[in-house]
Amino acid sequence: MDIRALRYFVAVVEQQSFSRAAERLHVTQPTVSKMIQQLEQSLDLTLLERVGKRFTLTDAGNVVLLRGRALLAMREEMGVELEDLQQLRRGDLRLGVTQQSHAPLAPLLAAYHKRHPQIELKLFEGGAQSIADDLRSGVLEMGTLLDHASTAAIWQEFDSFPLLSSPMCLLAPGDSQWNGKRTVALKALAECPFIFYGEGFALNDIIAQACLRAGFTPRITGRSGQWDFVASLVRLGVGITLLPKVFCDTLEKGQFTVVRLEEPALDWKLMLAWRRGGHLSFAARAWLELVRSKA
Repeated sequence: MDIRALRYFVAVVEQQSFSRAAERLHVTQPTVSKMIQQLEQSLDLTLLERVGKRFTLTDAGNVVLLRGRALLAMREEMGVELEDLQQLRRGDLRLGVTQQSHAPLAPLLAAYHKRHPQIELKLFEGGAQSIADDLRSGVLEMGTLLDHASTAAIWQEFDSFPLLSSPMCLLAPGDSQWNGKRTVALKALAECPFIFYGEGFALNDIIAQACLRAGFTPRITGRSGQWDFVASLVRLGVGITLLPKVFCDTLEKGQFTVVRLEEPALDWKLMLAWRRGGHLSFAARAWLELVRSKA
């Protein structure tokens, strides 16, 4: 059914005249007559009983008028809603975030909210694996993932933009044997107990693979998905960990030993990722634009 023909039909009935409907629609009267005829032919029903210049609605015409008005109203509402989305007056941003990305993302999210206060921020927390799965399935539009050799395969599926890069550091108690040192080789930590992160965190794979290349398998004494809790366990002597410098810099001085890792040097590279070839909503495109502007 042609929506334009339906609009012409409703206009004719409301104006009770083909000529007045044509004036209202800014078309010629023959155009209106032709569109009404095409509508009746497409439905294989008579909608208007014509007697001279006058007409009455048939039973079918009454049904089409009632439903036609509703369809035209819905189409108008859809246009308004789509315009609102384009103008970012409504909608939501579905973003997957790892626990470690909270601090660097918070200022960006605040700036986004200030710029687009009507957009609801729907933040889904999880590890890199669950975020990647949700990006694939379309549950999330965008998410934070780590860029590293251990995650290289996923970048065939996703496009990305760098958010933050920070060198990995040894985090140990303040009175540790490395206190005062500027750098430490990973192989020097072979006998130490390690505190790892929660299951599904890509950072675990990055650290574990680096340890294997250094010639040892790390002995894990605990796990937590909260980096600040991991730091508390380190401070209390449960073990050591490797933590990006950007987080080490927020810890209280004197209670921790923070030494930059070398041999090998590792970098924590946080990326904003989205499914390659996937559709991004207006809200998501606005988020990407803001992130790029702040880079």
